[in-house]
Amino acid sequence: MTTPATLPSTPMGPEGIRVGIQGLGCMGMSEFYGPTDRAEARATLDRALELGITLFDTADIYGSGDNEEFIGDFVRANREQVVLATKFAITRKPDDPHYRGIDNSPEYIRAAVDASLRRLGIDTIDLYYMHRRDPEVPIEETVGVMAELVRQGKVRALGLSEVTGEELRAGHAVHPITAVQSEWSLFSRDVERTAVPAAAELGVTFVPYSPLGRGFLTGSFAQAGELNDTDFRRHMPRFTGTNATHNAGLLAPVYEIAEERELTPAQVALAWVHSRAQEHGLPIVPIPGTRRRTRLAENAAAATVALTAAELARLEPIAEQVAGPRYADMSFTSAGRE
Repeated sequence: MTTPATLPSTPMGPEGIRVGIQGLGCMGMSEFYGPTDRAEARATLDRALELGITLFDTADIYGSGDNEEFIGDFVRANREQVVLATKFAITRKPDDPHYRGIDNSPEYIRAAVDASLRRLGIDTIDLYYMHRRDPEVPIEETVGVMAELVRQGKVRALGLSEVTGEELRAGHAVHPITAVQSEWSLFSRDVERTAVPAAAELGVTFVPYSPLGRGFLTGSFAQAGELNDTDFRRHMPRFTGTNATHNAGLLAPVYEIAEERELTPAQVALAWVHSRAQEHGLPIVPIPGTRRRTRLAENAAAATVALTAAELARLEPIAEQVAGPRYADMSFTSAGRE
């Protein structure tokens, strides 16, 4: 199908921010999914803006700061059009590539935002997320420090990632939360238990990450063993062994609808995510990640696809049959605290 010349836009929060109804996840341009063609990745950023994709999502952990530096030049060159989202909270150790920690302390947040601003080369971050929650630190304290950054002009709007509905309400009571970012796809619907209803109640935009199931829903791989040795999906339970075999078998309705509608499986999966906006009564801006212009155009074309009630009914049973958790350690997710 053809790609719209410019995607429709939607408001995010009370700050007057408007973004295209689909954003772009930039993580893979620096790390996690194997080698990257940097020139093609930059061309993908430019093409995204041409298509009306204006929300660009990064984090300080992606490439240990490299991703912020990489997209910084693009952001500065298009500052009036780009809505830049980045995140703090996940920490790493230079001598241990597998280590992941969480830091929500006030001192860390204040240092992290200054470091992100330096790497990006900008004065204000449009949307600043708490990437992961440390349950030992009250959410009210974390959001209170983030609110200081808004008052200082370092941050325009606040977001939370992988929070429960209760945590979202508590944070929102301290300072308005513009967006919640969590994994949400045909394979991952745990956020619908409490986070989505709370976001709808509070008027918070939902930003689904990995709406294509990290590529599994597109059919780009069937077993993690097929992937590059540096690809972190090799360690995700859903994509290995018997889990992967079982889960690949769940995709038949996706492929069937794609063939019937002359779409790709990725477009069917993304159209399903977009359909959740009407289903749950809240703005939704998914951020599928890609490093290539061809995939970008394919994904953007899905933003205006309307699935029928019958098609949605065929896709409905998939999530409850998925084998394996979305992470090996679910304690870092909202589902792990519910």
